[in-house]
Amino acid sequence: MMIKKCILYLSLCICFACGSNKSVIRTTKDSKPVVKTVKKPIQRPTENSKKPHNQEEQVKQTTEVLEAATRVKVTTALVLEYINVYKTIAQDDMIQYGIPASITLGQGILESGAGTGPLSAQANNHFGIKCHKEWSGPSIKYDDDEVQECFRKYNNPNDSFRDHSLFLTSRPRYGALFKLERDDYKGWARGLKSAGYATDKEYANKLISLIERYQLHQYDAEVLGKEFVPKTNDKIQNSDTRVAINKEQHQVTKGDTLYSISKRYNISIEDLKRKNNISDNAISIGQTLQVK
Repeated sequence: MMIKKCILYLSLCICFACGSNKSVIRTTKDSKPVVKTVKKPIQRPTENSKKPHNQEEQVKQTTEVLEAATRVKVTTALVLEYINVYKTIAQDDMIQYGIPASITLGQGILESGAGTGPLSAQANNHFGIKCHKEWSGPSIKYDDDEVQECFRKYNNPNDSFRDHSLFLTSRPRYGALFKLERDDYKGWARGLKSAGYATDKEYANKLISLIERYQLHQYDAEVLGKEFVPKTNDKIQNSDTRVAINKEQHQVTKGDTLYSISKRYNISIEDLKRKNNISDNAISIGQTLQVK
């Protein structure tokens, strides 16, 4: 009996020892690798997946800017912001060089798409001035009248505004313009076209239209100390002949909104915005809108 008890006791000890060792081996060998193999694959794909996403967004933003500039479609709010930023330097240049501030601002808006064009975005060139022989500064290649033409590049937009003044004052072909009255923006617009500043046949008309739509000639009046009286009649001087605002157009007056105008002419707000390339609800006094 005693012998049986001893045998049973020894058997239990052996089983207990084997079970303990097996458990320890499993814990140390199995648990640690599991921790390593689970964490690393989860972290690496997460980090890598973010980089292409950011790169795609950067490319998309660049492409959108260039496409918008190529179409030269800008909101009224953007044009007003551009005017607010650059009106002071335009007036300073009018005092120093004799170029109407309205002309400088109008050309800046027209040539740069209110600062959204590819030349202004990439080269701070707001007036489309090409390199020409005397230019020794940095430049950029851009397709214009010819493929890959050389355009001037500036450190900042203010340098572009100043160079625009120097460009006009240093060339004899623009000399006749400085004999005009300092606030004769219409004469300046037509003179710039006649002197070959732009090849667009409608350049003078577009420039005059911009000046009157946004009342840029008020900044000429400020420099000259004259009283500025906004146009309140139903006609605007838009080209060589007077053009009446007919039933297909509406000139924005104080209190007008897109909603009130749409109701007045029985047109939807969306159609009104589409006809006038407006992307938000901002309109300005004196602005001419197509309503038919």
